[in-house]
Amino acid sequence: MKIRRLSAAVAVTATSALLFSACTSPAGGDNPADGESTEATATADGPCKADLGDIETADGEVKVSIEDEFLGYNTNTPETYSVYNSAVTERIFGSFWYFGDTGEICADEEFGTYEATSEDPLVVEYTLNDEAVWSDGTPVTYADYLLDWATQAITEDGKVTDDGSEAPLFNHISGLTLGDYVPEGPQADSPDAKSFTYDYERVYADWKILVGGAFPAHVVAEQAGITTEELVTAIQELDLPVLKKAAEFWDKGWLSQPGEVPDPAISPVNGPYNFKADGWEAGQYLTLEANTEYWGTPAATKELTFRFIGADAQIQALANGDLDVINPSGPTVDTVTQLESLGDAVKVDTNQNLTWEHLDFNFKSGIFADSLEAREAFALCVPRQKIVDDLIKPIDPEAVVMNAREVFPFQPNYEATVSEAYDGRYDEVDLDAAKEKFAAAGLKEGEKVRIGYSAPNPRRASEIEAIKSSCDQVGFDIVDSASPEFFDKDLPNGDYEVALFAWAGSGQIASGQNIYATDAPQNYGGYSDDTVDAAWETLASSVDEAVHAEQTVIIEKQLWDTLFGIPLFSHPGVIASSSTLSNVRNTAAQSGVLWNAEQWARAS
Repeated sequence: MKIRRLSAAVAVTATSALLFSACTSPAGGDNPADGESTEATATADGPCKADLGDIETADGEVKVSIEDEFLGYNTNTPETYSVYNSAVTERIFGSFWYFGDTGEICADEEFGTYEATSEDPLVVEYTLNDEAVWSDGTPVTYADYLLDWATQAITEDGKVTDDGSEAPLFNHISGLTLGDYVPEGPQADSPDAKSFTYDYERVYADWKILVGGAFPAHVVAEQAGITTEELVTAIQELDLPVLKKAAEFWDKGWLSQPGEVPDPAISPVNGPYNFKADGWEAGQYLTLEANTEYWGTPAATKELTFRFIGADAQIQALANGDLDVINPSGPTVDTVTQLESLGDAVKVDTNQNLTWEHLDFNFKSGIFADSLEAREAFALCVPRQKIVDDLIKPIDPEAVVMNAREVFPFQPNYEATVSEAYDGRYDEVDLDAAKEKFAAAGLKEGEKVRIGYSAPNPRRASEIEAIKSSCDQVGFDIVDSASPEFFDKDLPNGDYEVALFAWAGSGQIASGQNIYATDAPQNYGGYSDDTVDAAWETLASSVDEAVHAEQTVIIEKQLWDTLFGIPLFSHPGVIASSSTLSNVRNTAAQSGVLWNAEQWARAS
């Protein structure tokens, strides 16, 4: 499993693989003739979705694998905020932006535009497409975005604050941080306005992704027994009795029971796809169909079916024609070999992506908590190069040992950052130096080191075997502590000496603050360092790229010098698709292969 790295604006302890909900964007191809299928050929000249021109939706179905059940229309609650839920909701909701195929932030100008009209103070103006409507015909307006702000700003006592003493009124994954940055909320001339302004009280480095999609305010208002205009007034005046009714529906009214398609009367969409009536069989599949009320470039194919199939069964399903596209998690050498054996029937693509493997120390208890020498002894015996050579390079020949956390080996600023922040001291195994550090730490032969990770995971089991073979020679006793409950219990409870898992990265700038800063929500091991804390504060409160680069070097160097943990490698990504499909593109970004699913088309 991989855990989604959350922005500082989305601060929560994650117990599953998490994901920012991205958006949809233009789909396309050529106009079909006489009802024939359309082949839409992407021109992937850049990281964003290709502009394929005017098309009509072609009949047919594309079937893609996801590995978990759909949870609900509202994907922004802690109960629903998962990779696989977002795989669906990204197809049905529009947004001002999405992550491109290498993690860049791409603007979806078909949905709307936004620009900073002032940098000091930061003022951002948003403008929705005049034609943007919900599938029930209601325009997408300022009211929807005022509600979006309210769900991330208003406390259960009817205030706007983020001083840590108040609980949020709405069960939003991001807590109260929007109220902290923009306490006055977005401003507009009227509830039905197509433009609104965010006036920041303080700058946030990732402001470009703080406002994306929104949920329908008119539905929430109706369910609370009021008009949309009255809901807008209630938010502006912090009318708590009214807002409590709105929050009750927002929190629970959009949750789904497996197999029960969301009621279109309360679950309108504003993206290229909509739910298909009777299109959900629990544990088997969920089918979307082209949104006939979508104002933008339509979906290339009429139906998109998500089949709930585990990674171990996806290749056979692709071979049988039960799937058209797969993106199996945790690919192994055998994954690529099996896919290549299918020959010309499938197209296979591998890459390095923004998900990365790492070993993190427990600073709350155990032998590594208060001993840098102990951590150094362990770092000096971990065979990072062997792990990459044996387990990753057979999948991606370009794979390298990763020596940073905030930049990736395939990004242009990687070498410059690493050259300033890391001196290569742990590049090679040095058992003699490790033994010296082991002794200096006062450790005794046979010191148990439980390495915890989520089971089952054959690749991580192989990583542990390699570490044990090396580090047991130093005096450690490496114990494979895999558990199906690792993310639910072991990691949050600190029941490990070393944690082995992956963060799912993105195009965010300041998301690492939630991992490395003192008492941050995703700082599971309890690490604390004043230098790191100060650097994150400086980085997160600036929009200057030079400041970001400078502070990233400071952070990376200090994390190496104090040994927060040990980065291993950028995950290899493997996708495969039927040769009859066009526009299926690999991506390093967190959305996986589905990032441009509305553009997939069957070749004619």
